[in-house]
Amino acid sequence: MQHRIVVLGAGYTGAVAAGRLAKRLHGDDVRITLVNPESDFVERVRLHQLATGQDLKPRPFSEMFAGTGVELKLATVTAVDVDRKSVAITTADGPQQEGLGYDTLVYALGSGWDAGGVPGVTEHAHDVSSRPGALRLRDRLAALRAGRPVVVVGGGLTGLEAATEIAEARPDLSVALAVRGTPGDWLSRKGRTHLRKVTDRLGITVHEDTAVTRVEADAVTTADGRTIPADVTVWTTGFAVHPIARATALEVTDHGRIVVDATMRSASHEDVYAVGDAAMAIGPGGKPLRMSCASGVPMAWQAADAVAARLTGVKVPRIRIRYFQQCVSLGRNDGLIQLVTADDRAVERALTGRWAARYKELICKSATWGVTHPTTGMPSRQRRVTQPQAPMDASARIAA
Repeated sequence: MQHRIVVLGAGYTGAVAAGRLAKRLHGDDVRITLVNPESDFVERVRLHQLATGQDLKPRPFSEMFAGTGVELKLATVTAVDVDRKSVAITTADGPQQEGLGYDTLVYALGSGWDAGGVPGVTEHAHDVSSRPGALRLRDRLAALRAGRPVVVVGGGLTGLEAATEIAEARPDLSVALAVRGTPGDWLSRKGRTHLRKVTDRLGITVHEDTAVTRVEADAVTTADGRTIPADVTVWTTGFAVHPIARATALEVTDHGRIVVDATMRSASHEDVYAVGDAAMAIGPGGKPLRMSCASGVPMAWQAADAVAARLTGVKVPRIRIRYFQQCVSLGRNDGLIQLVTADDRAVERALTGRWAARYKELICKSATWGVTHPTTGMPSRQRRVTQPQAPMDASARIAA
């Protein structure tokens, strides 16, 4: 009987995990099913480009996984029963009465935008955390007349990229950035200085120390009572994980992220692995890994290698997950590469300007190539499944 591996979500982490599992394990021994509501891969790190009118290259999963043995099921996950080892899904034909059974589950449903409980966000604001959201924003921006105000709320990487991309693509608009502190306050002095030069050059109005407490159709209200005009509000204050995990018996954090050990295996259920934004994993310095592609891809490598090793009776490898840099695009012709310590603290060194933009583009292309060529450049499929997953080794657990 084939061992059933179900991977939920085909973003960067889910697609990488599925492809790596297909390469590590013999096709006669496993059945790998990748569940995703869309039929092609979405380059999430480029959604701010999509929102400003740029087109992204289609990347169908049917081509990506051709000949790998990975079966794509176009469906939306509605629930997970970890006790019965079953996933409830809805396809184009409606809810499926029979759940999708698994022996091993890789949970990679990721995250979406976080409204943060602020009134008016879900009704009036736009996001760039999903393709539908980016496309809605694209249409709205295209309809704006010259001179109309756009406010990007949030000064993290997503907010900086969205604000600069919009300002560069539409210099006729009045673009503002509202942040709780100062833009890029986690960056080095060199990084902050360059960021300020870019926002000044692009004509972006920066509202520092500004907390937005309400979003209206034509304005945002701040904690100090000010009203900032906004025909379009782009909300980028953070990400929230998919709520499905919280509704299961899995051990999760207060924010709904699945607690995992060093091999990305659930701290409570040995047949479940979680990767990417959905997982709470501990990195260098005892700090949680941040929600990012830089964290998610090596997490997917680790999970896939751990599953394969346990099924084939070999030693579980450990991938050292650490940080090297934070890459920020500031429009198409400028960028910032902030070098960081292993635990993601900025050092003074940073690459800026056109070369930084080219470097960021190379990073994006490399990440996408790795996803879209899931079985290239890895050892041939040689290992056969010899045993079911071994019980969880308590020494492998890491408390979150």
